Amino acid sequence: MKAEILALLRESEDYVSGQELCNRFGVTRSAVWKAVNQLKKEGYEIEAVQNRGYKLVKALDYGESELRSRIHTAWAGAQIYFHQVTGSTNLLAKQAGEGDAPHGALFVAEEQTAGRGRRGRSWQSPPGANIYFTILLRPEFSPGKASMLTLVMAHSVVAAIHRLTGMRAGIKWPNDVLLEGRKVCGILTEMSLEREYIHYVVCGVGINVAPQEFPEEIREHVTTVETVYGGPVSKGALLQYVMEAFERDYDAFTAAGDLSPLLENYNKMLVNLDRGVRILDPKGEWEGIARGINTEGELLVEDAAGRVTAVYAGEVSVRGIYGYV
Repeated sequence: MKAEILALLRESEDYVSGQELCNRFGVTRSAVWKAVNQLKKEGYEIEAVQNRGYKLVKALDYGESELRSRIHTAWAGAQIYFHQVTGSTNLLAKQAGEGDAPHGALFVAEEQTAGRGRRGRSWQSPPGANIYFTILLRPEFSPGKASMLTLVMAHSVVAAIHRLTGMRAGIKWPNDVLLEGRKVCGILTEMSLEREYIHYVVCGVGINVAPQEFPEEIREHVTTVETVYGGPVSKGALLQYVMEAFERDYDAFTAAGDLSPLLENYNKMLVNLDRGVRILDPKGEWEGIARGINTEGELLVEDAAGRVTAVYAGEVSVRGIYGYV
């Protein structure tokens, strides 16, 4: 009820009477008063005036109550587990995946002490500045399609950033989101198999939001949403929009059985498109021109002889010949 009261107060521009809250949620005035006091203790500024009711004066940007009051999707983030500090949200989600946590359960942290990126790389996860979350999925499709979920999530993050800020982010295939040519988001998807069936998939995301100091070795390649936007953005709203976009994109993807519903938009977002790329294949490096992705999420790369090869994300790493992308 606390999150529902918060959502109602946020939506109202005026005072909401205590009796209206009682009637709406079928509780006593004492229960409403208790919930409002709990919100105040969390840091919300709520004004209470006799014979007028309650008014939200100042809201928090983030936190468990804030997310619960914002996310009203059918399944993506419908159940939220919020932690101030954790080792890794992917690890939390995998542990929950071994139990009975539902499809779409969302694990969020203010800080990670052991965040990871692709190929075991560490992911900087300072407190308060960024968004760190993992969504637990229990898909019914074959394991071969699981890698495409990284592309689905990247598409959703770009859509959410545009909805909130109006900025057009891009995707560096397969798992990075960029603003002005610099990385602002990384995605790590991991899968647990049970024989030849997917037991669960976890899709972990880190989004750089507030201006911050990055380690020198990555400084020129990364940025934050607020740095490019030039002002503050709501982390709560951004995560809300990611969940809404991901639910829509995931449902379209699973209904089609491939990326065909997202293909046109994804290729418009692709920063590699029609640019030189170097394919770092264990069998040998080679160069070509990226021509977009196909419905299976593979990057189509044209070599000097005009031959087009479909590159699978799990087998190679793609780097731009000139610069980061």
